[in-house]
Amino acid sequence: MKKILVVFGTRPEAIKMAPIIKELLLNKEYFETKICVTAQHREMLDQVLNFFEIIPDYDLNIMTHNQNLSTLTSDIILKMKGILEDSKPDYVFVHGDTTTTMATSLATYYYGSKLCHIEAGLRTYNKRAPFPEEINRVLTSHLADYHFAPTEGAKENLIKENINPDTVIVTGNTVIDALLTCVDKVRNHTFQSIEDLSNLLDEDKEIILLTMHRRENHGEGLELICEALNELTEKTNVQIVYPVHKNPNIYVPVHDFFGKNKNIKLIEPLPYEAFVWLMDKAKIIITDSGGIQEEAPSLGKPVLVLREITERPESVVAGTVIIVGSNKKKIIDETMELLHNKDKYHNMTLLHNPYGDGTAAKQIIKYLKNI
Repeated sequence: MKKILVVFGTRPEAIKMAPIIKELLLNKEYFETKICVTAQHREMLDQVLNFFEIIPDYDLNIMTHNQNLSTLTSDIILKMKGILEDSKPDYVFVHGDTTTTMATSLATYYYGSKLCHIEAGLRTYNKRAPFPEEINRVLTSHLADYHFAPTEGAKENLIKENINPDTVIVTGNTVIDALLTCVDKVRNHTFQSIEDLSNLLDEDKEIILLTMHRRENHGEGLELICEALNELTEKTNVQIVYPVHKNPNIYVPVHDFFGKNKNIKLIEPLPYEAFVWLMDKAKIIITDSGGIQEEAPSLGKPVLVLREITERPESVVAGTVIIVGSNKKKIIDETMELLHNKDKYHNMTLLHNPYGDGTAAKQIIKYLKNI
C-alpha cells in the first residue's frame, strides 16, 4: 500500500485538490491517504473544506495578519519537516504555484519522498508576472518527480526545461472535475449562501462578475481598472458584482474607488457553491484569476483577463478569454463589444474548453496505481 500526503493551503488549491482526495479515498485498498493544510488562507480555505467534506489530518494554521513571503516560506518549511517525519509518505502531492506548494516541495525534497505536482508546466517566462507564482512553479517543477500537466502545451514547457518526458502526464485540469461536481450540487440542492446572494442582486440588470487580487495589479494598475469599471457602469445598464479579497492592498482602495457607485456591489468572499452559481449567472467575467480562465469556458462565459500575460495561453488561442491588462480603454471597449455584439458573444460561449472534460483526477490516480 502506498502512503500519500496531500498538501495545500489556499482556497484555489483546495478546490483543485478535492477531486484528487476523493479518488484517493475511493481507492483505500491501494492508498493510505493523509491530508495536510497549511491554512495559508484560513477563512477562504475552510469554506471549501466544508463544501467538499474534507477533514485534514494536519493543520499548520500558518496564516498571520498581513504576512510576508519570507516568514511564510520559512514557517512552512520548518513545520512541514515534522509532518513529513510523522506521516512518512511515499508520495507527496502539491498543486500549482502557491508559496505552500513551493515550500512543501523543498521540504519534501529534503525529506526524500517522491513529489507529485498537479497542474504542472504553466509558464509566462516572466519571473515578475505573476509574482511570486511564476518562480514557485519553476522551482517546484525541478523538485518534482511526477508532473501532471493540464495541456500538451504545459508538457512542452517542461520538456524544454529538460524535465524527463516519461514523468510528464497530460490529464486536463482537476478544476474542471471540481466545477462539474459543484454545478451538479448547486442545481440539485438548496444553499442558504446562494439565496442570500440572490437577494442582493438586481434582477433587471445583467451581471458582470469581477475578481481582482493579483500583486501585479496593486497600485497604479488597480486605479486604472477601477476607473474603467466606474465608467462602464455609466455607459451601460449592468451591475458589477465584486467579491473583494481580504488583502488590505486590495480591500481598502477598492472600497474607496467604488464605495459610492450603486451599480458596483462590493461583497465579502463567497463560499465556493455561491461563487460557482454567480459565475453561471454572469453575462461576462472580468478577472485576474488563473483558475477562472479555466472554469468559465465550461460554463460558456466569456472572460476578460486583467493581466498583461497569462500562463494559460491555451485559453487565448482557443478564444475563450481576451487579455485586457490594466488598459482602461481596452477594458471598456472589449466589455462594451461583448455586451452589444451578439454574434461575438455567442461565438465565445460555444468554444471548446482546452482544460479537459472532468476526468483529470481519475487519470492521475490510475497512473499512481501503476507507478
